[in-house]
Amino acid sequence: MTPACICVLLNPFAGGGRALALRGPLAEGIRAAAATAVAPVRLEVAESGSAASAMVDALPNGSRVVVVGGDGSLHPLLPAIRRGGHSLALVPAGSGNDTARALGWAGVRPEKALHHALQAQATAIDLGEARFVPEGAPPGTPETVVPFISSLTAGFDSAVGLRAIHGPRWLRGLPRYLLATLRELAALRNWPITVTVDGEAAGDGPLLFASSLNTATYAGGMPCVPHADIADGRLDLLLAGPFGRAGVLQMLPRLLMGRHLGQPRVRAIPFRQARFAAAQPVPLAAEGEPLGATRAWQIDVLPAALPVVRGPARDP
Repeated sequence: MTPACICVLLNPFAGGGRALALRGPLAEGIRAAAATAVAPVRLEVAESGSAASAMVDALPNGSRVVVVGGDGSLHPLLPAIRRGGHSLALVPAGSGNDTARALGWAGVRPEKALHHALQAQATAIDLGEARFVPEGAPPGTPETVVPFISSLTAGFDSAVGLRAIHGPRWLRGLPRYLLATLRELAALRNWPITVTVDGEAAGDGPLLFASSLNTATYAGGMPCVPHADIADGRLDLLLAGPFGRAGVLQMLPRLLMGRHLGQPRVRAIPFRQARFAAAQPVPLAAEGEPLGATRAWQIDVLPAALPVVRGPARDP
């Protein structure tokens, strides 16, 4: 379907502020591609997630949103993109870029990414959707509903993600998450969590983390579920633990190489719906963005829920 219009939406703070340098080249690329783009194009700069969401909500239904940034730039826009029936494309310019990696955009130069985003057709991918009531919310508070493309983490990796957000601005991608991981080890915890997958009991005991993945990587490129497919109608639940500090340090190199799934205390379970109940509040994060803590949450697969433009062939 041809989009009503195309909005190229730049987060100037993505990639530690490096994305701002793309403003001029993007404007020039839009002028050069205007005659061949599948719809009228405009460039917008949004300095906050709320401002970006408002811009997306103002688009005609069935437009295309080209997000210039990373997972943190994209995540707050998903509700507005879905409300408007828009399609999505990316110009990767963030620190993590796990969604870009899954969709074939990683390693593509910005000018080539923009050209492809303005001309290519979109195909549908799955989304995940989390439902929970935040810890400490007043009685009767409605559930928080959070769609996600890449990951909904719970436990250790959410705590690591929070530390990564507040880490050194000059450190990007996987090294940023590795530093945050080492810092979180000092406060290591395992959470007692009861897990139900597609109506069947899947675990009841202390876990280091219980995270739901739609993409093969998370946390800036860790190959957590190498076999994941973003359009197969399923998510993968990654359960790990319990682990002490020594166990985490032994597992981490395996995780970085994608060889952790052979360990007895690490499991990947495909699912369409997963439910979790914990004895104490567990921190959650979507695409690395903190959501607070809760004692109960549910994850559902939304099959073929979002039309996206997949990336072009990688640059040589």
